[in-house]
Amino acid sequence: MNLDTAEQFIGIFGINEENIPLFQQELGVDIFAHGGEITLSGDPDKVQLAKLTLEKLNEIVLRGETVDRTRIRYAIELAGEGKAERIGEIMRDVIAITYRGRQVKCKTLGQKQYVDAIKANTATFAVGPAGTGKTYLAIAMAVVALKNKEIERIILTRPAVEAGEKLGFLPGDLAQKVDPYLRPLYDALHEMLGVDAYQRLLERGAVEVAPLAYMRGRTLNDAFIILDEAQNTTSEQMKMFLTRMGMGSKVVITGDVTQIDLPMGKKSGLVEALEVLRGVDDIGIVQLTHRDVVRHELVQAIVKAYEKHAQKNAQKNERNERGRRYFRP
Repeated sequence: MNLDTAEQFIGIFGINEENIPLFQQELGVDIFAHGGEITLSGDPDKVQLAKLTLEKLNEIVLRGETVDRTRIRYAIELAGEGKAERIGEIMRDVIAITYRGRQVKCKTLGQKQYVDAIKANTATFAVGPAGTGKTYLAIAMAVVALKNKEIERIILTRPAVEAGEKLGFLPGDLAQKVDPYLRPLYDALHEMLGVDAYQRLLERGAVEVAPLAYMRGRTLNDAFIILDEAQNTTSEQMKMFLTRMGMGSKVVITGDVTQIDLPMGKKSGLVEALEVLRGVDDIGIVQLTHRDVVRHELVQAIVKAYEKHAQKNAQKNERNERGRRYFRP
């Protein structure tokens, strides 16, 4: 195959061809690059797979997108699963534009499924590890809905629960105590809107960031409501939150069921809601994985390692339980 320009070559293989070893390792082929001509050698099936993967990545580069090592690995995984034709969907649709002019796009098929679920359903649950864009994409869509006058306000909330820390130990009044817990939501809003626009919307009540306890007793009409870190809600809190939804509203609930900080023996409201509401019309449930992590590639490796460790422990516990049942008198 041929790459017509130096920009295409650098876009795929890197400035000093640092991505070539990655392609060779992951695809199991030898790659020789001379000028714009790329020669692939090895098992014919693997060569064909590598050629298709490179062609699809080149389409992304020609659209002006950056192809980093995380995206390369993801494209190779898709190709290996027989989904090479879908590689071109990565980073195709613009979800929103930040106040600095940066385009917000889905970088994985999982993220695209998540965004499509939000568009199609009144309530959407997104469950997955840190770095998969659960909160950021929801806020991006909320901002777009506000700008398009589809809603009148954005409400962001999360339970003020953290491991090893109690609100009472923090200095200041209640607002100052809960502020650190809401900081990730502020950061995402500031990036989407800019600080000045955010403050103006806050003053007129078009944006509200508050702890979950503030939602009790309210009916939220014509709003885009996002509940973040929902794994730390109790069953009572989750039911309370879900029943706040009013006419013309859209709800997104995000969380990571592997990072529950509730007291021992307390069931997560998110875990229960996923069991109770699965299959209910107009409720979307999206499961994101390590493959949807869009932070540094090491974050993806860390998440994958933890998932593997958890799976191994679950299998070990299952074997132990079977052994106890077998020897039980």
